[in-house]
Amino acid sequence: MAKPNPTDLQKALKDASYPADKESLVERAKDNGADRELVDQLSHLKKGRFEGPDEVQKAVFKGE
Repeated sequence: MAKPNPTDLQKALKDASYPADKESLVERAKDNGADRELVDQLSHLKKGRFEGPDEVQKAVFKGE
């Protein structure tokens, strides 16, 4: 399985409403058919709330 990339993340979080908590982003990703590795990454983010998709992307790919 390939490592998730920013495009995968965008697809996984399509139609997400912000601000959003981590749990709702995990559920959105599951609903959108994201692969298990990406869902796991989202579920283990340190931050609990995100103001927009840019914040999520930074947290997933830069560990912020």
